[in-house]
Amino acid sequence: MKKIHVAVAVIQDGDFILATQRGYGELKGGWEFPGGKVEEGETPKEALVREIREELAANIQVGDLIESFDYDYPDFRVTLDCFWANLCPGEKISLLEHLDAKWLNKERIDEVEWLPANIDFIQRLKKDL
Repeated sequence: MKKIHVAVAVIQDGDFILATQRGYGELKGGWEFPGGKVEEGETPKEALVREIREELAANIQVGDLIESFDYDYPDFRVTLDCFWANLCPGEKISLLEHLDAKWLNKERIDEVEWLPANIDFIQRLKKDL
């Protein structure tokens, strides 16, 4: 089974976190946290900074690791390293690879259709929001 290492940013703004709707691939249309593959020679935090620039044209400050976990899709296993993050002062996002984005608080976090790998993580994350 193919293995993919992904770093994701749980970008906060007050009581809200950023959810993005995937714009490509077999999981197109599903909701996820922004981020992407960790390339050879990169740390997960370095990958996050690069990926957020590529996907959202924004600079972020990466904080603490929230959790790392594995999820098995039918054709591949993904390892997700999930970090708290904030947009750098004055930064705004532009959707370069996503169909949509929403700022969700604890009460609205279940309003989007999260990708399967995120569902259990969202339930655990609610305790920290």
